[in-house]
Amino acid sequence: MDFAIPDDIRTYLAALDDFIDKEIVPLQMHDDNNRFFDHRREHARTDWDNNGLPRPEWEELLREMRRRADKAGHLRFGLPKEYGGADGSNLAMACIREHLAHKGLGLHNDLQNESSIVGNFPQVLMFRDFGTPEQADEFINGMLAGTHRICFGLTEPDHGSDATWMETRGVRETRDGVDGWLLNGEKMWTTGMHVASHVMLFARTSGDDGAAKGITCFLVPADDAGVKIEEYMWTFNMPTDHPRVSFTNIWVPESAIFGEPENGLALAQHFVHENRIRQAASGVGAAQYCIDQSVAYAKKRAPFGKPLATNQAIQFPLTELHTECEMIRNLVYKTAAQMDEMSKPEVAVYLSDKVSMCNYRANRLVCEAADRAIQVHGGIGYSRHMPFEHIYRHHRRYRITEGSEEIQIRKVAAHLFGFIDPTRKGKNKKA
Repeated sequence: MDFAIPDDIRTYLAALDDFIDKEIVPLQMHDDNNRFFDHRREHARTDWDNNGLPRPEWEELLREMRRRADKAGHLRFGLPKEYGGADGSNLAMACIREHLAHKGLGLHNDLQNESSIVGNFPQVLMFRDFGTPEQADEFINGMLAGTHRICFGLTEPDHGSDATWMETRGVRETRDGVDGWLLNGEKMWTTGMHVASHVMLFARTSGDDGAAKGITCFLVPADDAGVKIEEYMWTFNMPTDHPRVSFTNIWVPESAIFGEPENGLALAQHFVHENRIRQAASGVGAAQYCIDQSVAYAKKRAPFGKPLATNQAIQFPLTELHTECEMIRNLVYKTAAQMDEMSKPEVAVYLSDKVSMCNYRANRLVCEAADRAIQVHGGIGYSRHMPFEHIYRHHRRYRITEGSEEIQIRKVAAHLFGFIDPTRKGKNKKA
């Protein structure tokens, strides 16, 4: 097995570095834009007097970054060529995500809001694979042009990881001779609602509570009179764009159904493996950044007349983290490469447990690495003048989102203990 990163990916990483140096770093340093990344970052980004939302000038800077990345041909790298992309592979995207996160905080890759010079566009592929021709035409073109922004309305206040118990309901109702649906319910963590044009609203339209079958996804205009933002949830990592939203007596026509009726949860799972492996790669990159910065600081910091690096109390914890980083990185790369050899359905059957391993272990790793970096750097590490508190606050959420680590571990256990049949035909054909 060849463990070397393919030459074309290495060449592309160098091209990204060149683009960052020539276009993105100057933009970050222009007109005090660096306030969004130095010790002022949380205050600079957050409109504290407006529900804790992102400040408009912060979001405009991110838009300008994306415009430049798109013009240079980087933003859509992971998309199919038919949408202006480069058919970027899972392995390439994992390498890119790790590489960019390893560079530390910066405008090139600010994952607090999933923003990067190499974008992630799961909804584009959802509309390609599940939308009607009319929906695909409107929403794919709209999202790439910036006129359409779609929120994800799945989680509810009383129902988190298990969406099958959702209380949002869709009832058939005909208005003026047009068949449609009346929707009522409430959703949590409806990220991006302050700028959304539509919401993917998941509602039970048939079946019993707890059943996966009977949940349908609807495309609801965000400006409908029945859509109300009840509150923005202030989080560990500010600013916030994660509200609790109520949906009251909203009527939509039959054409608003997105995907197969009664099988809406398939949409929610459509891009989960790609998202999880890319996010795991980002965690590895950020963890390695924390480790490298700590090693460099320990070499130059010399309390009591000798460098910190001479102390085993400093060496051993960082060595443990560095070793785990190497192991998880190799598992991420191997799994991403295997994903490129399979169809989506095959990945779901044969690699779902490996993706979960990558994700939950990488999420833990980066939190531990950021915490250790704070400890090694001492008082200055605890301050906002170093990036470690920001890295910790950002990545800590991934131990809950993208499937909590308990959900990920349960997935691995299901494979390990045979609740998902480990003897199924072809299980090891790609291993």
